[in-house]
Amino acid sequence: MNRKYFVKFVSEPKNDVMKTIVGIACTAKAIDDGHDVAVFFAAAGTRLLDPSYISQLNEEMGQGSNMVSQMMASIAENATLYCSFASVKATLGVNEGDGALIVEDEDIKWSGPPGVIELSSGSEVQLVY
Repeated sequence: MNRKYFVKFVSEPKNDVMKTIVGIACTAKAIDDGHDVAVFFAAAGTRLLDPSYISQLNEEMGQGSNMVSQMMASIAENATLYCSFASVKATLGVNEGDGALIVEDEDIKWSGPPGVIELSSGSEVQLVY
């Protein structure tokens, strides 16, 4: 049964690295299972769009691992991505158009609280990390 999932990454991933990796894995699993997945990166959760931070998470899985990168690639290719650019600026210090994220700016739907409310009210399952 195909369901509508809304996953929001909002917490500081550095505070609980394993919870963050579990959230990424659950998101990738929902995609693999054929569900419609929308992912919103907000506040410090935008750190997951930083290529260097994803490399750090790979190392958490073991030296030379690229497991997190593979899951994030699946998410980027198969989920609808939303993000607060104000959060990206505040957390990562990058500007729109810098090309500093793991996905191109045009592959993200830029939004804020209105997007979160719309996505959460239109989904069947919500996961927040």
